[in-house]
Amino acid sequence: MSSSVLLDAGVVSRCRRRVHLEHDPDMADAPKAPPDPTAEQRKADAAAHRRAVADRMARLMGGEWTEIPRSASAAARERATLAALRGGARLVWAPQLPSDPTGGRRGAVDLLVRVGDGYVPVLVVRHKVSDPGSGARTSPLSEPFPDGARTDPLRKVRAQPRDQLRLAHAVRMLQAAGLMAGGRATGGAIGMDADVVVWHDLDAPTWPGGRTALAEYDARFADRLAVAAAAASRAPALARPSRVVECRTCPWWPTCESALRETRDVSLVLRGEDAVALRAAGYGTVDRLAGLDPDGEPPAPMVGMPFPDAVHLARAYLRDYSLVRRVPEVTVPRADVEVDVDMESFGDAGAYLWGCWLSGVDVGEPAGYRAFVTWEPLPTDDEARSFGEFWTWLTSLRLRARARGLTFRAYCYNELAENRWLLASAERFAGKPGIPDVEAVKEFISSNQWVDLFGVVRDQFLCAHGKGLKTIAPAAGFSWRDPEAGGENSMRWYRDAVGMDGQEPDESQRRRLLDYNEDDVRATHALRRWITDGGPNAIPYTGDLTAPCPSTED
Repeated sequence: MSSSVLLDAGVVSRCRRRVHLEHDPDMADAPKAPPDPTAEQRKADAAAHRRAVADRMARLMGGEWTEIPRSASAAARERATLAALRGGARLVWAPQLPSDPTGGRRGAVDLLVRVGDGYVPVLVVRHKVSDPGSGARTSPLSEPFPDGARTDPLRKVRAQPRDQLRLAHAVRMLQAAGLMAGGRATGGAIGMDADVVVWHDLDAPTWPGGRTALAEYDARFADRLAVAAAAASRAPALARPSRVVECRTCPWWPTCESALRETRDVSLVLRGEDAVALRAAGYGTVDRLAGLDPDGEPPAPMVGMPFPDAVHLARAYLRDYSLVRRVPEVTVPRADVEVDVDMESFGDAGAYLWGCWLSGVDVGEPAGYRAFVTWEPLPTDDEARSFGEFWTWLTSLRLRARARGLTFRAYCYNELAENRWLLASAERFAGKPGIPDVEAVKEFISSNQWVDLFGVVRDQFLCAHGKGLKTIAPAAGFSWRDPEAGGENSMRWYRDAVGMDGQEPDESQRRRLLDYNEDDVRATHALRRWITDGGPNAIPYTGDLTAPCPSTED
């Protein structure tokens, strides 16, 4: 049966409510959030990356390369694509795949490569598609075909579910048009390094529960198609608003936020599966959740946070408390010599700045802020120099403290980012001056000398509006000098600071990044000092939050 809507590959990774709103004719003129400048820049960067890869591959493949102009209309591109495929073109760049009204699919893919009598899809993406290791099936860009792939001794596949789902969409469209290569469903990805094609077996049971990428895609697509079809026909909605991570950058958030606040929806304090489970159990509002006994049995299984925390968080939300204590007394590990550390990276390209704030007992280094930075555009070998200088300085402080019988600790906020680049830098730049072995880094980050203040906050506070440093540090009386301070904005500043788009490097943006980084490390220092000085005692304690008056909601 023919579908009344045609969906692209993105819907399978998109919020179900967003799919509804995009296809509801009554929402065509609804107010939307303005485009996020950082997201728009990421799209532009991805497009530039695809263009660079296409130009390189066109040179490598010569007369075997066919390109479909992106400037043409979708209909014209589809006709040109079909002509190229029916003519047996070996590689087709930027094809518009034939629409599939029966399956409800439309879309394009970056590259199609001919295998036998059919084609397999390839994506070009601006993120890593492999990690150091072994076992990935790869082929060089000069021979971008799966039948010539080898098991790579230096790479393992990096889990990129969205890439696999996009490839599965293209596979289903090629199959519907009778253009898919025979054998197992296969798709390729060319990543940020753009040195090989990494091949995915979409029929392999690599997803949770032994599912294949194709099976996962089919289930998700069928669901989104039903949601979109119901919206388009003004049938009862199959997706209701619920706050998820995607909401932060979704253009439809003003519409959903208004609806959620009007109904006091439980997802305002809980996200994901927990909110869904509580709604199904009849506790779909913040009020109903706040009225439960935190020491009782939960009305539904909770996976996102402990049930008592969920109840206390709902009570804090109703009282407009952004922060409450989970424990009677908040503590934080301290030392004689302390260093606050904050790293700045540019996507997967590298870490260009390690900023530090030194405080405590004098060990022969000036107290205050110090930056170890490279202003050569990433990726660059100069990153090894700045990281090596940072590690050498940090190690010298640890040794001086130990020699004088002093304790030492270094602090960060959410160690996942810092740990990633500490380890990655040691691996990538092994053997260069000042670079530690990976084992030395592992020993440090697993020691009590490395303290994640995010963990301190997570374990001892409940945060109704998030646990990010920009949310928590103001409770300690700290504020950033730059009103636009934030990780996403720093990406734009960095581009200008290094002249990434071909312009002269902007010295003012370099200074802005250094000030921003300095404020980040001063913020963690201020947070720690506030905790030690007893500041959290003025924050409400969850044990003192009583249940609200009974509500007639739900």
